[in-house]
Amino acid sequence: MSNETGSTDTVSFEVAEGMGVSRAAFDEVVAIVGRQPTVDELSTLLAMWDSNGRQQSLYGWLRGQHHIVEKNDYLYSGTSDEHKNFKEPRIKDCVDIARELRAKAASTGRLQVSGTGSMLLYMVGNVSSEILDSEYARRCLHLVGEPFATGLNADDCQYIEMIIDALRQSGDVGSSVAVGTGGLFVTLAGSLAPHGFDILAPREVRLDAFLFGEEPGRYIVTVDEEHDDAFLLHLDQARLNCCFLGRTTKNRILVDGYDFGPAADYVE
Repeated sequence: MSNETGSTDTVSFEVAEGMGVSRAAFDEVVAIVGRQPTVDELSTLLAMWDSNGRQQSLYGWLRGQHHIVEKNDYLYSGTSDEHKNFKEPRIKDCVDIARELRAKAASTGRLQVSGTGSMLLYMVGNVSSEILDSEYARRCLHLVGEPFATGLNADDCQYIEMIIDALRQSGDVGSSVAVGTGGLFVTLAGSLAPHGFDILAPREVRLDAFLFGEEPGRYIVTVDEEHDDAFLLHLDQARLNCCFLGRTTKNRILVDGYDFGPAADYVE
């Protein structure tokens, strides 16, 4: 879409109206991104609306459209044919798994930590319940699984990235990285070093799936405590799920209170 303004310039309602966006739809977009949208943000939403059909207004579509995959049975029942034959490791066993996977820890980007050294950590997207087709499955379980069928599609990932970028520009999010090779643990270790983290694992999902699953469409963000409420409000308005992980630390890594050692041990 061509526009005389730059892609990072915000769009007034008058400009948006010329693009065929109603006042109600424009106000909804403003509520989602927390300010007037940029050309790129508005264009992305309009393109996504086009791909989903124009049988309803943009406002109605944004209100009713879910951008997160369906809850799968394993995450909420604790059983799955794909997982039941693999013994769930104890938390102290996960220390050895994490060390085995640490060579991949530096490949995902950087999470910025404030001068105080302590920030909140959230994961935006679906909590992973999958361990197949992951570095953990290949290197530690010696399994090769099929590509993930439950991950988000490209449009959904683009939507999440757009919302996170808007929250980063508004200051409600400090920084973000996508969960990559090695899963949540390895991504955190590589992107936070030399800082560490203190996180809690949800009871509904296997510990190894939570820490080392590589299901796509998940993003880790850092949030200052003073922006916590605004971050959660905008995420709710954008209809995105998130999981509170914990906090950054100066240099140690803890999971469910168990000390995994200094952060430097997990980054080569």
